[in-house]
Amino acid sequence: MGLFNFFTQEIAIDLGTANTLIIHNDKVVVDEPSIVAFDRTTNKVIAIGRQAMQMEGKTHDNIRTVRPLKDGVIADFNAAEHMIRGMIKMINQGKGWFFPSLRMVICIPSGITEVEKRAVRDSAEIAGAKEVYLIHEPMAAAVGIGIDVEEPMGNMIIDIGGGTTEIAVIALSGIVCDQSIRVAGDNFDSDIVQYIRRQHNIMIGDRTAEKIKIEVGAALPELSEPPGDFAVQGRDLMTGVPKQIMVSYTEIAHCLDKSISKIEEAILKALEITPPELSADIYQTGIYLTGGGALLRGLDKRVAAKTKLPVHVAEDPLRAVVRGTGTALKNIGNFKFLMQ
Repeated sequence: MGLFNFFTQEIAIDLGTANTLIIHNDKVVVDEPSIVAFDRTTNKVIAIGRQAMQMEGKTHDNIRTVRPLKDGVIADFNAAEHMIRGMIKMINQGKGWFFPSLRMVICIPSGITEVEKRAVRDSAEIAGAKEVYLIHEPMAAAVGIGIDVEEPMGNMIIDIGGGTTEIAVIALSGIVCDQSIRVAGDNFDSDIVQYIRRQHNIMIGDRTAEKIKIEVGAALPELSEPPGDFAVQGRDLMTGVPKQIMVSYTEIAHCLDKSISKIEEAILKALEITPPELSADIYQTGIYLTGGGALLRGLDKRVAAKTKLPVHVAEDPLRAVVRGTGTALKNIGNFKFLMQ
């Protein structure tokens, strides 16, 4: 068995719409944006991850950047396979020619179809995996923030990623009821792009919108510790000349309001279909927020006001899912019942 383990490399992957994280030997070894740059003429991969991200929106005719995942699922099969393979190579850099066989645990959205599940499995196998296990994101997030999922106790997890928001009530090692909606970080970015265009007559790209979301993004128009105004550069739609404006967090809170309301509706719907005994547990334990969206200022207070329940933001919410996936990989014997 020892020799078998020597030839098997175990990795846990959080294959996200915005970022892909990989855990190997209990450490996050890869944390890169989910994006690939191709040469149009030869169709060869030029860059993966952060390098490709720097090219996005700045490419000429010979280069195209592709985001292989859309709404939490694989939209471009070929690009996804290249991306997974490239990111696995990042782990093995400097280790010479030796490539062990791979055992992977990959997390997937809970609202995924069988066809979409198959696409994830196939991409991983083509990228070199001998064994592939799939685990649902809310379950991985719950394990990642230290919840004992085997207990007969109801816990509600909300994972707001780049492409999907996963809301699940977990008890006895299973998802009792869930809601998966395709409103998340990417929608926030496109809301910001449209708002800046409509309100200020300035055209900005997705990368700038993401920067605005990180710097002054908010879910409430009034915060106790407000961030300062943020300088935004873009193209003036009237003159076509580059221009700079200042954007406040209050403006962004107003422009994100509709998307956040959709997430709130899904949370209320999930609570509505929760069995009464588990509702009693959730009243005690509250709601846990994970994923990049959990970092949006004031979101926890807004959800708490809407549901009248305590809301906890996980520690390091961006890595909660991959930490849980890593734990499931390490204790694969105990967690096999969670896997697909």
